[in-house]
Amino acid sequence: MLAVLAARDFRRLWIGSSLSLAGDGMTLVALTWLALQEGDAERLSLLAVCYTAPVVVGGLAVGPLLDRFDKRHVLAADSLVRGAAVASVPVAEALGGVPGWLPFAVAAVYGLLRMVPMAGMPAAIPDLVEPGRLDGANALESLAYSVSGIVGYALAGVLVDAVGAPAVLAVDAVSYLCFAVAALAVRTPLRPHVEPRRDRPRLGRLVRDPVLVRTTAAFMAFNVAEGALVLVAGPWLAGERLAGGAGMLALLLSALSARELAGGFLAGAWRPRVDRLRSLRAAQLVAATGFLGLLAVPDRWMLAAGFALVGLAGAVMTVWAQSLRMEIVPPGLRGRAFGLLRTLMQATPPIGAAAIAPLLATGDVTLLAVVLTAVAAVPALLLRPRH
Repeated sequence: MLAVLAARDFRRLWIGSSLSLAGDGMTLVALTWLALQEGDAERLSLLAVCYTAPVVVGGLAVGPLLDRFDKRHVLAADSLVRGAAVASVPVAEALGGVPGWLPFAVAAVYGLLRMVPMAGMPAAIPDLVEPGRLDGANALESLAYSVSGIVGYALAGVLVDAVGAPAVLAVDAVSYLCFAVAALAVRTPLRPHVEPRRDRPRLGRLVRDPVLVRTTAAFMAFNVAEGALVLVAGPWLAGERLAGGAGMLALLLSALSARELAGGFLAGAWRPRVDRLRSLRAAQLVAATGFLGLLAVPDRWMLAAGFALVGLAGAVMTVWAQSLRMEIVPPGLRGRAFGLLRTLMQATPPIGAAAIAPLLATGDVTLLAVVLTAVAAVPALLLRPRH
């Protein structure tokens, strides 16, 4: 990982992305708390859907953009637009008050453009690091999500109570500006890979690749369960079943991110000798057991341990699977391929967020734990080794 960070352009882009991700963590807590102040689980579900559902539309558009234009410019433009959207909340507060619809509109803009960095970073990484260091680079991207989540969630838990949610969103707006500057400071051109017409790979060929299909389907199902847990069940439990308010929500999300940090280090430092798909299947099954932590409610520490296990094994899954995809996807298709694959995987959390409200209405946490564990674990059976 240190060798990867020695590459100047990768380091610049990674630092800018990390700062922006920390701001995103703060925004998730701030917008969630704004929604909780005026409603219940249904309002949380609506916010979660606004955060995630537009990913489908934006994700399908971002792939062609990344393959047609310089990725540095696409990443910078995205950061400026989302920064302006987030800044609208503190501006509205300064002008007299935040309209009830505005947090949902900000979440929708975030969701619409979310896939730009999520697809742009993996599409850019192979141009910035040597092929033998992909695991290290992907582990660093995972670590950026983890560390930034810990910092962002923890700061938000303190600052929301101290200075209010709109002020927290102002900090995220600044973080977006930092990412835009970092992307434009990268000197290595991240322009499209031009190939002779007869050699141009087609996206349809990748869609028929059995390894890509299996790993994507397994991740889509896992994200249904994780989306339900993180976006709705966690905030609902923090507000209804556990003491501590925003600080309790920050504890759960920080536990998830702390173990994602450990998982990123593990995945980057150790590559199992067994087949990649066997390794991914084992990691997903371990992650699924973390959802059983819901059975410990109202014990906050056991619940946090469950969140931590989901984060630890989930990060390992993410790093190994992303390296596997980079080995399969040709350069000329990276933008479209990662845009499509990550869109499919990120499009499923709204399903979990929308479906979880009826389960929460029953108040049966045991049923909730069993359902989420099954949704996360069963699809791992798709990850059979290649023959």
